[in-house]
Amino acid sequence: MVKICCIGAGYVGGPTMAVIALKCPNIQVAVVDISTARINAWNSDTLPIYEPGLDDVVKQCRGKNLSFSTDVEKHVSEADIVFVSVNTPTKTQGLGAGKAADLTYWESAARMIADVAKSKKIVVEKSTVPVKTAEAIEKILTHNSKGVEFQILSNPEFLAEGTAISDLFNPDRVLIGGRETPGGQKAIETLRDVYAQWVPMDRIICTNLWSAELSKLAANAFLAQRISSVNSMSALCEATGADVSQVSHAVGKDTRIGPKFLNASVGFGGSCFQKDILNLVYICECNGLPEVANYWKQVIKVNDYQKTRFVNRIVSSMFNTVSGKKIAVLGFAFKKDTGDTRETPAIDVCKGLIGDKAKLSIYDPQVHQDQIQRDLSMKKFDWDHPVHLQPMSPTSVTDVTVVWDAYTATKDAHGLCILTEWDEFKKLDYQKIFDNMQKPAFVFDGRNVVDVEKLRKIGFIVYSIGKPLDEWLKDMPAVA
Repeated sequence: MVKICCIGAGYVGGPTMAVIALKCPNIQVAVVDISTARINAWNSDTLPIYEPGLDDVVKQCRGKNLSFSTDVEKHVSEADIVFVSVNTPTKTQGLGAGKAADLTYWESAARMIADVAKSKKIVVEKSTVPVKTAEAIEKILTHNSKGVEFQILSNPEFLAEGTAISDLFNPDRVLIGGRETPGGQKAIETLRDVYAQWVPMDRIICTNLWSAELSKLAANAFLAQRISSVNSMSALCEATGADVSQVSHAVGKDTRIGPKFLNASVGFGGSCFQKDILNLVYICECNGLPEVANYWKQVIKVNDYQKTRFVNRIVSSMFNTVSGKKIAVLGFAFKKDTGDTRETPAIDVCKGLIGDKAKLSIYDPQVHQDQIQRDLSMKKFDWDHPVHLQPMSPTSVTDVTVVWDAYTATKDAHGLCILTEWDEFKKLDYQKIFDNMQKPAFVFDGRNVVDVEKLRKIGFIVYSIGKPLDEWLKDMPAVA
């Protein structure tokens, strides 16, 4: 029986290995992590991450051909294929700080693999890594191999959180990159045969190592670029009286462009987009391509501008101050159907409001108080280090309360911000909310989920990203 081990039990490793176990009952799959709390959660009835459909998959396989363990070395030693899905945070100091990926955890995983391996192994990059990482990993493994043969493959993930399980069941493509040597090609075939048990062969793309590594960064950069493009248009729509939803619908009907990732919002978030573009910028700079680096930098600048613009709209609308005012924040996760808060725009929006001394009341159906407090008190990029290396007990933000009900969050509030597009926010009783808010009552919709005209009829002053402005807002600046 083929044995697979995955180092890292996070948003990528856990779901990916669970689906491989389900689809390949002839393969023994072990997910390992040094975090006892995380492994205990994977072995419990309350999984450490929320993802629709994940519970069912794990419960079907756990105890059969899927296991979760902290005995990292044992499972790595026994495996034929080792997936490495560890954190690759952005460096916060030293060479490339603020842009380059920090490969500390990758390097330590590679050294451990070399140390415990007694038989030949295929080592698979599953984390998002800079181009040429495989070369560094190869050197570490080769120089510490004790005669054991290693083949390195790049198999980037293209999951969208919230739909990860359906993405894994029915992927657009599976990308496998390897060395153009007989050993490298044989390794590619071995991994291809795993995926081929449920993925059609024409969707499994095999490339060289560098193409696979760069394709992941390029895909995320292109997606983020689309969001920044439509968000830049949302600012112009507000200035001219156009409606960004109508503009993006018209643009998306062009079959060369298509409709996906054309929803205007308060900005993109998630663990990959900003990090991968910063990484791309750094690689371009290192390869003497400043014009290319500057092009991609602009995608992040527009994203930051959109969040700043949103905060400025809130403050300027509410008589140019939110000091001491209760602002309800609905949604903290970076998108619906996930509890993930990594790089969520809500962090910067909330920090901007707290900076103006607002009192925030936050509700998200999947994000707990501890996580919100941690996110609002943590330094940039700290979130991407393993939990045990993050600040242990960050100071709690006193101007923030976290509640478990939208109506509690909005009671006596002066304003209401929607920062995640949870379906339940479309169905709230906004008349009830209006009746219990301070007047004038403001709604700032950062995800375009509410019926603007309906809310205006109730009596709200409504700002919705990229929509024609409320009369109240027309003479107020969008930027400070």
